[in-house]
Amino acid sequence: MGGILICSPGDAWKRVYGMTGNLATNVCERASGIARTAMAEIVHAVLSAGEFALFAEFGQHRPLRAGEHLFLRNQSGNTMYVIVSGGIELDFGEDLVVKTLGPHEFFGELGLLIGDHPRSADARATTDSLVLELDHADFQRLVDRDPGLVAYFLRRTIMRVVSNEQVLIRQLRRRNHDLETALDNLYVTTHQLTHTRELVRTDELTGLHNRRGLALYLQECRSHEDGAPQGLLLIDCDHFKQVNDEYGHQAGDRVLQSVANILRSVATEQDRACRLGGDEFCLLLREASPDSLQHAAEFILSAVHGLMGRPGGQPHVCPVSIGVSLLEAQSDWSDWYARADNALYQAKRLGGNRLHWSRAATAAP
Repeated sequence: MGGILICSPGDAWKRVYGMTGNLATNVCERASGIARTAMAEIVHAVLSAGEFALFAEFGQHRPLRAGEHLFLRNQSGNTMYVIVSGGIELDFGEDLVVKTLGPHEFFGELGLLIGDHPRSADARATTDSLVLELDHADFQRLVDRDPGLVAYFLRRTIMRVVSNEQVLIRQLRRRNHDLETALDNLYVTTHQLTHTRELVRTDELTGLHNRRGLALYLQECRSHEDGAPQGLLLIDCDHFKQVNDEYGHQAGDRVLQSVANILRSVATEQDRACRLGGDEFCLLLREASPDSLQHAAEFILSAVHGLMGRPGGQPHVCPVSIGVSLLEAQSDWSDWYARADNALYQAKRLGGNRLHWSRAATAAP
């Protein structure tokens, strides 16, 4: 490009290489003058009056209508532009700030300096505008005409690129931090929603499903390939009120928790043990036969008797009555419950502490 100059107080200039004495002197004086007036804004994309005059001498004029795009993001380019009049909007996409440039401001210089450089923004005229377009040949004529001025322009351009990269890095860091914060908040919210959903469908005292959990389970069953559950045990504690009255509600809570633990030990992943309310429980078995239902009910009674035999001042559990019913897939919960409840009532009427089959179940082949 001609040469590099070093100016010092004792010597106005020193020619390093390639410049005549008069040209070097003029460049040093011009550079020092520009430095006093423009160094504070060295990274701004605004041409000085001298630079603009030089660029206007060799640039090609290109008019633009309002809304017309000069280039689009990611398009390759090898030209730069200087705004003569009007305004150009640079849209970098996503959530980056949109820049609006005015007269004597330049852009697209990386396309000129690097060649076939992908544009980093959409360039669109905000009003009817006129721009100067410069390619490699035009820029070489600028260098030949005034290498000192062009050298200073390039210096500013490099510093502006570095500054813009630093700003972009800071923006990306902030965006990365914001993204990490959003992901953390999303994780916490998801965890809270999952926990809330479990609380909504879970009985707080026993950890079994509550009535809402049972309803959701039945909805899932209807959409499941295996269809509806096949067996129902309806369990009710005998003389539970007496436990509360004689030993207090804490003892009553322990009794309910013991019954819940027994039902939980019987249920498989496909089954659902629920506390319907008070001292009433149910166990829905996904796959059941008369033998498997009989075995499950007898196991519950045996486990209850085992806990009742433990020594201690307060009861660990109380006797239970169980209504047993095979289920018809075409029926719904209200029908299933009515049949099992009728069997449970018969078990209670016979003194409790036993299982009883529903009539529909016993009549089944």
